Formats: sequence, structure tokens, C-alpha cells
Amino acid sequence: MRDPMSALTDAFTSFLFGKVETTRLPVRTSTGQAQAVYLPTAAPGLGDSGVIIGREVYSGKGYIYDPFQLYGQQLPAPHWLVLGESGNGKSALEKTYVLRQLRFRDRQVVVLDAQGEDGVGEWNLIAQELGITPIRLDPTAALNHGIRLNPLDPSITSTGQLALLRTIIEVAMGHGLDERSGFALKVAHAYVNETIVERQPVLTDIVEQLRHPEPESAEAMNVALDDVRAWGLDVALVLDRLVDGDLRGMFDGPTTVGIDLDAPLIVFDLSHIDRNSIAMPILMAIVGVWLEHTWIRPDRKKRIFLVEEAWHIINSPFVAQLFQRLLKFGRRLGLSFVAVVHHLSDVIDGAAAKEAAAILKMASTRTIYAQKADEARATGRVLGLPRWAVEIIPTLTPGIAVWDVNGNVQVVKHLVTETERPLVFTDRAMTESSNDHLLDDDALRAAELEAEERAAAFVEQQLSDLEGYGPSESTVA
Repeated sequence: MRDPMSALTDAFTSFLFGKVETTRLPVRTSTGQAQAVYLPTAAPGLGDSGVIIGREVYSGKGYIYDPFQLYGQQLPAPHWLVLGESGNGKSALEKTYVLRQLRFRDRQVVVLDAQGEDGVGEWNLIAQELGITPIRLDPTAALNHGIRLNPLDPSITSTGQLALLRTIIEVAMGHGLDERSGFALKVAHAYVNETIVERQPVLTDIVEQLRHPEPESAEAMNVALDDVRAWGLDVALVLDRLVDGDLRGMFDGPTTVGIDLDAPLIVFDLSHIDRNSIAMPILMAIVGVWLEHTWIRPDRKKRIFLVEEAWHIINSPFVAQLFQRLLKFGRRLGLSFVAVVHHLSDVIDGAAAKEAAAILKMASTRTIYAQKADEARATGRVLGLPRWAVEIIPTLTPGIAVWDVNGNVQVVKHLVTETERPLVFTDRAMTESSNDHLLDDDALRAAELEAEERAAAFVEQQLSDLEGYGPSESTVA
């Protein structure tokens, strides 16, 4: 019972100053009991429709992402940029993402596989598992009836053919075509398309016409025939490299019959091409334009175009312009472009800074794996990441990344199921170093192992096995 004097004092104080705050006695409790009283909070997720990526690190919630589900609501564009140094899990993320997307009947994926060892690309194992033969572009194999892609394929419009020819030449020369060279190329291309109708025109026809232009070409511009021939000489020498040089065999004949553009997964194996040569951006430009005219169709399919070593595209002004048009056009037809690069500086400091900025602006989803502090700060400035995210990027362990989905920034742990593990982690050192195995061993600390396995088991239940295809609607399989 309270002291009468204390009660009187409290009553008088309340009368003068208002009700006094109640003094509460401290409560002793355990952390297990306290977590029910002081509930943790976390940022909202992206919904529950799509493919499971893993779990959000701070809340432990499952993290689900699908650009086709989010487009128009939370995403202004379905394109995706993946950044990070080697050995941190980019390769594992790409492969599991594609495998999980293919669980839906209305999905189709094209991969430009620019890396690999032992004579095959790193996507070769996944292609084999799905019963698909990669389209291997190899100058040596092409000479022995290997795969060919024709830049003058009739399925590509005349305007697209001319734009592609200009891009090939400009990439190889390192500068744009002047008016005279451009005119010589234009009239040679027009003449070849008009006169060769019994077969597919090929690059050899263009080279021959540039060397021996028709008198009508000179008369149309009221110039001497020798002048037209001189204007086209440099162009002919560049194209001759595709016909009789180090890239011969891949583009100097009709497109190979039997390339299955209706397969759920199409892999272009570019691993036999020197990644540091001028051949790589030229090859990517040809593949990109060829796909634009032969693959993307208004058939309500959702398509994913994943490009390894994407800096070959974004760092060249001429190739970037082609792909920028492809991204704008493809967005209306359900195309999600996935660009994988090691460092943002690979693209923003190059010759195509303006074009790179435009492509980056269209990538509303950004996934950033561990980077050095300086690179993380530069990445944060360009992408507009919050300060806290920039500070933790250098501390991220393999398999954990910062995800920025149109301003919704979360830290996500990627999870790999037992079904996917043999397809994602191979015994050979592939694109990234064998440190990718850290996702399987060292990076999964002993303290987290049990929780990780429980979460992975949950993902496994959502995916079933990789044979066959899932429901036609965009719901979790």
C-alpha cells in the first residue's frame, strides 16, 4: 500500500502540472521472448509472382523477382545489369535465373556465351542437360561446314542489312564512315540486292561490287568511275576480313539451315573467339541484328537476351547504337536484356559513354556483387545507390549482392538447389574463377549452414525437376 503522503504529493503535482508519466518497473526477459515484443522490420518485397532468387539477408524473407511481372507497375523497363568482380557469384546467378525462368512455358532465352574452357562455352553443360546443341561460332569449324550467319540474310530488312554492314566496318575501322565511303557501300549493297535473286546474297558479292562498281553508280552522282572505286576501297578491305581473313567462314555464306529459333534455350558459343580482339564486338553486332529480325516476334512469348562480357557491346558507340534500338524495339514485344559486366568503369569511361549511359538508364534492375571500395563509390554515384548500400558493397561475401529494382534496394543471398548445383558448379574452371565454389563451401559459414539449407529446400519445392516445362501463366512453378 502506498504511503498517504506520497499519494497526496502526486495528486497535488498532477493538479498543478498535469498527469505525470507512469514509472514502469524494468522487466527481465530472454532474447527469445523479447523478439516477440520488439518485432523486426524490413523493406517490402517485390511480390510473390515470378522466380525465386534466394532470401533477403536482413529479414530472411524469400526474394522473388520477375521483370515481366513487375514491368509497368514497379519497373519502367525490364532490362537488367549485373555487376561484380570475378568469383563472387555472377555466373551462378545467371544460370539459375535462366533455369528457373524456363520453368514457364511462355519463356525463351538466348545466351551469348563469350567465355569457357576445354573447347566449349560455360553454358555447354546446361544446354546438354536440356537437350540443346549450342550454336558454336568458330572460324576454324566454319571452314569445315560449321555454323554461318549471313549479314545479308533475306530475313533481315534491306535497311537492317545496310545498318549492320556500316556497323561492322565502323567497329573494325575505329571511326565512322565518311560520306563518300558510305555512298560506295550503299550503291554496292543496292546493286547486289537488286541483281542477285536466285540465291542469298553474301558478303563476297558486296566486296566484288566495291572493287568493280557499275558505271551507273558513277553516273548517278556525276563522278568518275575511278572515284567511286577509290571511295569503296577501304570498305572492301574491311569486309574482306570477314570473307578471307581471320573471321572467314562464319559470315561469308548463306545462313546455316536448321538453327532452331523455337528452342526454349538458344546458346551462341563465342568462346573460340579472342575476347580482346575486334572480332568480338563485330560478332555480337551481327548476332544481335540477326536475332532482332529472325527471333523477336509478336507471339506473346517473354524473351530473355543474356550477354556475357557485355562491355563489348556497350563500349563501342556503333554496336551500342544497334543494341539501343533493339532494346527499345524489344521492350514492346516482351524482351528483357541482361548485361553482365565486371566493372561499371568498363563502360562509362569508354568511347561510347553517351550510348552506355542511355543503355544503363534503360536497365531498371541492377545487381551489384562485391567490388573494391573505390569502384563501389563510383558505381554508387552513377547508379544513384543509397549511401548504406555503397558502404557494404566492398564487404559482401560470395553469393550476396545488393539488388536495386527501380529504387527498391535490398541485400539478397542467392540460393542454389541440389538439382541445380551440378549444372551451376562444375569441376572445370569456367568463366569466373573456381572461387565460385565458395558459394558451396567456405562462403557458407558454419553458423548459417542450417538456415541456408532450410531456405534452399523451400526453393527446391517450388521448382520441381528441370525436365519438361511448368505452367503457362506467370506464377511460381
